[in-house]
Amino acid sequence: MEGRIKTLTKKDVSRKVADLMDQPIYKSEPWVHAVIEALGILMVEADPEVRIELRDFGVFEVKKTKAKPKARNPKTNDTVFIPSRRKTHFKPSKRLKQVLQQPLQDLNYSIPEGSADASLDLAEVGENGYHS
Repeated sequence: MEGRIKTLTKKDVSRKVADLMDQPIYKSEPWVHAVIEALGILMVEADPEVRIELRDFGVFEVKKTKAKPKARNPKTNDTVFIPSRRKTHFKPSKRLKQVLQQPLQDLNYSIPEGSADASLDLAEVGENGYHS
């Protein structure tokens, strides 16, 4: 196992924004904080649903869920009732999705142990990504 996944924080986002804007980090931090705060407020204030679309990045949505009268607690095996509620959902943009769907081998990353594509020969996999 390679260890824990690297976690990026709001400070890392502020650093990246500062680099992109060629500004010191102390100038970008309040703006990054304000944008994240605004997104959170818009989602909390959703009445009851909302869709926040950020072009070339993705869509944040607050959606309603149905009640589940016969859900099961896996620990005790008891049947429990879960009322309808709201949940968040993120759908990446087309551009972001295309970048993230590139095979790990093409990007020279190590393939997770036990992965099905570790045993496939790239010559056997067609251009569309399906085994021929």
